[in-house]
Amino acid sequence: MGKVKVKKSDVWIDMTPMSDVMTLLLTFFMLTSTFVKNEPVKVNVPGSVSEIKVPENGVLTILVNPEKDAAGNPTGEGQVFMSIDNTEQLGETYSAMFPGASALELDVFTREGTFGIPMNEMKTYLSMSTDQRHKVLPTKGIPLDSIDGGMSEFQMWVDAARNVNENIKIALKADATSPYKTVKKVMNELQDMDESHYYMITNLKASEE
Repeated sequence: MGKVKVKKSDVWIDMTPMSDVMTLLLTFFMLTSTFVKNEPVKVNVPGSVSEIKVPENGVLTILVNPEKDAAGNPTGEGQVFMSIDNTEQLGETYSAMFPGASALELDVFTREGTFGIPMNEMKTYLSMSTDQRHKVLPTKGIPLDSIDGGMSEFQMWVDAARNVNENIKIALKADATSPYKTVKKVMNELQDMDESHYYMITNLKASEE
């Protein structure tokens, strides 16, 4: 008896709906995602059991990092840097600190993820290339010493940011190895400005019994 030949037919699946869904998902994630800027200053925050979340928008973040010498050894001092998540407010803050700033300065400054250069060195810093700025920034920091008995540069930056956005939230992000005296100095300067409410950024860890 001869074998019955089964007629083979090609299976065709319409992939158009799947392609449409993938395109929509990709577009959604691109429009809703927040791109992380490169941070020349890396801060390893300590752990805690607090579950209070830092707001996602309208935040002035203060970074406290341990200073290191040319050999990479801690000097016992701390450095202070800042970042503002809103690019428009960041530019307005810079304009308040440096009236008459050029469009080029504003463009370079707002593209930086973190700032922390003494005011008298800022224009020279912004004229450098991106690679040069990323090498110079970790060696600097915003001065905490008062100017002629008045506000320090740190306080001037905070005050300018508050004037741009009166509802701005302040978050303190200190490295786990940062000198306590520097962190305490930052807290004292905020308190002198009647800023006693701010967030502490930490890594969440399991509570210990």
